[in-house]
This record gives sequence, C-alpha cells and structure tokens, in this order.
Amino acid sequence: MVHPLYAAMPPTIFDEMSGLARAHGALNLGQGFPDDPGPEALRRAAAEAVLDGYNQYPPSRGLPELRRAVAAHYAWTQGLSFDPDAQVTITSGATEALAAAILALVEPGDEVILFQPAYDAYAPLVRRAGGVPRFVTLSPPDWRWTAGQLEAAFTPRTRAVILNSPVNPTGVVVPRQDLELLAAACRARSVPVICDEVWEHLVFDGAVHAPLIALPGMADLAVKIGSAGKMFGLTGWKVGFLCAGPVLSPALARAHQFLTFTTPPNLQAAVAFGLETPGDWFTAMPARMQASRDRLAEALRREGFAVARSQGTYFLTVDLPDSGVAEADRAFALRAVTQAGVAAIPVSAFYETEAVTRVLRLCFAKADDVLDEAATRLARARDLSLSAGA
Repeated sequence: MVHPLYAAMPPTIFDEMSGLARAHGALNLGQGFPDDPGPEALRRAAAEAVLDGYNQYPPSRGLPELRRAVAAHYAWTQGLSFDPDAQVTITSGATEALAAAILALVEPGDEVILFQPAYDAYAPLVRRAGGVPRFVTLSPPDWRWTAGQLEAAFTPRTRAVILNSPVNPTGVVVPRQDLELLAAACRARSVPVICDEVWEHLVFDGAVHAPLIALPGMADLAVKIGSAGKMFGLTGWKVGFLCAGPVLSPALARAHQFLTFTTPPNLQAAVAFGLETPGDWFTAMPARMQASRDRLAEALRREGFAVARSQGTYFLTVDLPDSGVAEADRAFALRAVTQAGVAAIPVSAFYETEAVTRVLRLCFAKADDVLDEAATRLARARDLSLSAGA
C-alpha cells in the first residue's frame, strides 16, 4: 500500500507553477534556478572526470579530496574548523542532507520546531521520520521571531529545530540577535539545530552570513548544510555538504549511508576543483545576482509594485495589497501565469497554519530582458485583476 503521507500529498507549488508556465508559454520566475549554464571551468572539470576519472562507488562519506576542500573552504570563509575525515559528509544535494539529519535526530513522537514560511520539504521529512512539526509563525515586513515565541514553541518533547538562513522564500539574512536568541534556547535544553545554509554565498549589500554553529556553545548542537549547486549556480548537480561536531557526525553519516550511500564521483571531483581553484566564483556570481535583483526591483517599482528588500538568495518578494492588488497571493499567481504569462510563487504555500496571503515570491536569477518583461506582465496581471473586480 502507498504510505498515506504521500498518497494525500498534492504536487508542490513549484511543480504546479512550473507546469502552468510550460503549458502557457509563460516566463518562469517561480522555481529558483538560474538561466545561465554555470562556470565553464567547473563544467569542463566534471566532463573530464567522467571521461578520465573514477566512475565506480566512491566512499560513502564522499571523496577525501572534496571533504578536505569543504573543510578548508569553511575555515577560510567562515572561520570554522571541521575534521574532513570525521565531521564532513558529502550528500546528494542539500535535501538529502536534510533528510539524513532529520532521520538521524528525530524519533516517532518527537517535536521539531519549524519557522514558517518554511521551505516545503521540511515538514514532510519530519513527518516521514515520525516527528511532529511545531510551527513558529513569522510575518512581514521583518519576518523576525521573539524570545516569547521561542519559549512558547519549545516543549519537553522538542528534539530538534530546523533553521534556514539566508531564508527562502523571504530573502532575509537572519539577524545576529535572532540567532543568539535561538542558540540560547537550544543550549538551555540541549536541542540540536539543523541549519539549512545553502544560500550562504548569495548575500548582498555587504550583509554577512553568520553560521549558527559558530556561536558559543553550538559546535556540538548545530548541523551545517551547504550546497555546491547554490554556490556555483549549478542547481542540477545535487552535491551537498553535511557538517557537524564529533558528537552528531557519526549518526548523520550512517543515515546518509542508507539513503543514497554516495554521490556521483565525477561531480564531487569537479566541486573539489571549484573549491580549491582560485577564481571569481564567490564574488562574480553574488555581484551578478545583486545586479539582477536590483534590475527586477527597479522595474517592478516603476510599475507601481511594493518590493521588499532582499538581502540574499535568488528571490525578492512583493506585497500585493500595497501594490494595488486585492486578490490573495495564490489567486493572483494563478491569474498571472494563465492570463499574463509570468509565473511566480505565492508565499502562503510555505505555511501550514496562519498563512500570510499578501506576499508573492519572484526569482531574479534570470536574463535582463526576461526580468524587464516579467515586470510588465505582472503589471498586466494587476490590471486584469482590477478589471475583474478582484
């Protein structure tokens, strides 16, 4: 029999909107992927590794050279110290790393705190492990939590927290003050935090990503998850990094071993090349994405949309009522893709309860002409909404 969790689960909002974009020939500012092919040097390194390299099972934890490169990279960029042989595991993307961490830490009946709007994979993975999601609801415009919200969320059954920063879908880099509140709450209860930090290199305007694992007392309580796909703009490669202290790492590695066992060695070799080779990977792409963010934001503002500040990720958000749109986000997103030819994501899809229905997420990791035309089409969708009396 099919597991009831999956039998009752609808398609994700990303599948739905991307499918509608294809069906209607729409510009797709919904699903978060860039429309350029990624760094040529890395792609050539991957091709050469396929032709001339090793194509059999690599070690379950990952190629030794990639584990060393990951540890060295985080030492250089964030001042972190990981033993590459004992504290770094290479996974088949960040989603697999999330699944491994949840399966390693959560038992049936355990509660896991999630901050919503939350990336749509978190709650299903928690439930599949037998856990119970417990939500802290955040609201625009600042999307911040309070000590009171944290105090109310923790119970004697809390066994883990999942934190995403920089945040998909809001584009927020979680402030240090909020991280310290969360760290204090977790230290007081010895509750581990699974940190989804895949956007760590895509921060703008001088913002600095602070890894939770670097805060006092969190070295043995935090699990750090990174993504080569996001670092290099190669989202289809699905190479992730799972890093933690010596207390948690063995269990994480065992969970990974029985999920995918390993990750393609050719892509691992190319990622190691990218991490080890001097280049502009970690400066050029963020600068290019910041320019794209600015271009889309300016085009939308010219059309009269209220655009929230995006500090990182591929995404910015628009406040619909403040932009003159009376429809809720999902209704407007459906109108935009089917009638105006532009796909976006309603942020209400990232909530399970108390959904905020006034915010639309747009991906700016696209060519300039696509961004310009998308702003024009969204304005057309607003005009259609107004003429329909919505």
